[in-house]
Amino acid sequence: MDNKIIHPVGWKAAKGYANGILSNSGQLFIGGQIGWTADKIFETHTFIGQMEQALSNIVTIVEAAGGSIKNIVRLTWYIKDKNEYLNNQKHIGEIYQKILGKHYPAMSMLVVKDLIEDEALLEIEATAIIS
Repeated sequence: MDNKIIHPVGWKAAKGYANGILSNSGQLFIGGQIGWTADKIFETHTFIGQMEQALSNIVTIVEAAGGSIKNIVRLTWYIKDKNEYLNNQKHIGEIYQKILGKHYPAMSMLVVKDLIEDEALLEIEATAIIS
């Protein structure tokens, strides 16, 4: 059996990448999600707004693969502005819990010079285990 490409219903086509790949063993690898909608539109240009959208996108992909938030085992964050993150810890925590509740997978955060999409302020990739 081949790995399965995960593409949520109603999302604009991914070109040159997959939003998610579900392996035969149940590992779901989610490509970096940015703060745009299913139509690839940035509705917000704030760090908090884009973070909320990126995390929501991850949850949508996990659910499209048949999983739930509790199946997420890793998040890797790529952020463009360290101070933006550090200065908004309380609000970040509130939005994180709004989307993922009290589920805290293994996480890494990297500060990067730039991202491919000019409007993106962060990108988050994830891994989930779906049995």
